[in-house]
Amino acid sequence: SVKFTRIKLNLLSRLLERDVLASRVREVEEENRQIRLQLSQSQGLAAQPAEGNYGNQQWVASADTGPEDVENTAEERANHSECSRSPTAEKCELIHVACVCAGHNASRDVVTLVKSILFHRRNPLHFHFITDTVANQILSTLFQSWMVPSVQVSFYDADELKSEVSWIPNKHYSGIYGLMKLTLTKALPSNLSKVIVLDTDITFATDIAELWAIFRKFTEKQVIGLVENQSDWYLGNLWKNHKPWPALGRGFNTGVILLYLERLRRISWEQMWRLTAERELMSMLSTSLADQDIFNAFIKQNPVLVHQLPCFWNVQLSDHTRSEQCYTEVSDLKVIHWNSPKKLRVKNKHVEFFRNLYLTFLEYDGNLLRRELFGCPSQASSESTVLQQALEELDEDDQCYDFRRERIMVHRVHLYFLQYEYTPTDDGTDITLVAQLSMDRLQMLEAICKHWEGPISLALYMSDAEAQQFLRYAQASEVLKNRKNVGYHIVYKEGQFYPVNLVRNVALRNVNTPYVFLTDVDFLPMYGLYDYLRKSIVQLDMANTKKALVVPAFETLRYRLSFPKSKAELLSMLDMGTLYTFRYHVWTKGHAPTNYAKWRTATTPYKVEWEADFEPYVVVRRDCPEYDQRFVGFGWNKVSHIMELDAQEYDLIVLPNAFMIHMPHAPSFDISKFRSSPSYRYCLTTLKDEFHQDLSRKYGSAALKYLTAQRNI
Repeated sequence: SVKFTRIKLNLLSRLLERDVLASRVREVEEENRQIRLQLSQSQGLAAQPAEGNYGNQQWVASADTGPEDVENTAEERANHSECSRSPTAEKCELIHVACVCAGHNASRDVVTLVKSILFHRRNPLHFHFITDTVANQILSTLFQSWMVPSVQVSFYDADELKSEVSWIPNKHYSGIYGLMKLTLTKALPSNLSKVIVLDTDITFATDIAELWAIFRKFTEKQVIGLVENQSDWYLGNLWKNHKPWPALGRGFNTGVILLYLERLRRISWEQMWRLTAERELMSMLSTSLADQDIFNAFIKQNPVLVHQLPCFWNVQLSDHTRSEQCYTEVSDLKVIHWNSPKKLRVKNKHVEFFRNLYLTFLEYDGNLLRRELFGCPSQASSESTVLQQALEELDEDDQCYDFRRERIMVHRVHLYFLQYEYTPTDDGTDITLVAQLSMDRLQMLEAICKHWEGPISLALYMSDAEAQQFLRYAQASEVLKNRKNVGYHIVYKEGQFYPVNLVRNVALRNVNTPYVFLTDVDFLPMYGLYDYLRKSIVQLDMANTKKALVVPAFETLRYRLSFPKSKAELLSMLDMGTLYTFRYHVWTKGHAPTNYAKWRTATTPYKVEWEADFEPYVVVRRDCPEYDQRFVGFGWNKVSHIMELDAQEYDLIVLPNAFMIHMPHAPSFDISKFRSSPSYRYCLTTLKDEFHQDLSRKYGSAALKYLTAQRNI
């Protein structure tokens, strides 16, 4: 009976162990399910079972297995789908990340990379960007306005590094910038000991601290951490007479690099890579894969210096790669590398899933990444300190609190979202059309570009997802993609109001011409207005006088309009009732001082006087006052600007042979709020009064006329 009892106890023990194991399996499955949900909008793709043989686990696991991990290796292989338990960085340890970024397109790509890093991170970060002038302007403005806590950003001038690599012939599409990772020991601060180096076409699916922690696994001699190349490029069998640069086995991919800068400087890295490049170029003549060829030739000569990273730290999605051997579950994924020129159109069995992961970060609301790191003290930037003080001074019980808060809110700004090229004119008369818009006015862009051949500065108020829709729209438009002199600046949505004057100011600040035509996007300028305004600028001596040239505004209620080709044709349409003077039937005061009756027969420019609520569209010098940002949504946003021009003694001059026509559209959401909300109208009146008081303080007794004029309305 004792024997029977022991057997019974053994059976019970095994059943209990099986229940515990089953419970643990369910926990792991739940963890994986949560990761799938987090990483993809498409659960169906995320839950897709792995197909084929992904069993080359030794290749996956062994590269990052030190002597202390030998006992765990078998278990890890047997349970490869379990969430990684690899060591991470110390809490609050500062992680350094470097990136070479040049041009408009790479600047867009790097934002998606940064978002994916910020989404997962739990450590302070310091980004080091080697940039050209374009990327420096874009990214410095973006990070300054993003104000992410516990993130530092440093910039290094790529032009100063060009001489280091310009002697190397390079066939790769990345050009000279594709060689600059070789110069990082020189470019980055001499007291920086370690850095993670990333290509711009990288997406993170895990906390970057896990990658940073791998530095601890380097042996004393190892200086570079890399993932094996997942294509057959360096095997030299892709086509007949294919002769790649020398590499160790399959070679290594340099999209993700751990650089132990301190040790590299100690072994005279700069001299070593140069000698390697000079030696190989004697027979190879040029690089095909930029810096990657030189890194690989160096490693072949010095294999002891490389630490091979597991391949899931750089899953390379170019055509015909072994990337599918890097993962059997979504939880295995760490870093995705879109290293094909085809980018999102690359061939891969699971490309839909990877594309969805990428699009998740592409369209993710960057405002949500402004979160504090709990338990990690960080020094606030001067901008965020000023903002915090201003917010604390506001009275939350004030009926107009939301309006006042909007005035001081800092919106993320991405300048030059698309390719931009501008060549200044020799005569100093060039003029930029300046406007702002949101998603519901996109359809006006092509027509404006057809009517105005000069430079344009547009600020677009959009969410991250809408900005990507705009990008696709612009890239699909024959008209827009052929115009390089249009600067598109994204102001990202935040708050409940449309900050119309803030958005206008972004467009105004980023003008490269001496003169600006301040308009709205739902107006079409007359054909030839660009040339006419440039001539008027000379004739009216705008360079030496304070003038605001008024372009008379008209409107049509017809969606299809045969646009008038001359003033005579416009007057005929005005008489027939096809056109009207702008807002004559709802807001006459806005444009009445233009004096349309005089304009009909005028042949020379004429001066008009400011009147209350006058809001014409004008041409002024670029150094004109900015728009007052307290006015948001509907009401007084242009009126206040014209008032300040008058206070600064600008002469208002109406041009006799210029005109613009407002095209019909649905009412904006803000005008609906103005009409339906007494609180909205009350706050607008309050803001007007405060604007008058500020004007009086700035311009003294000369500003009293505005207060008097307002009281007489």
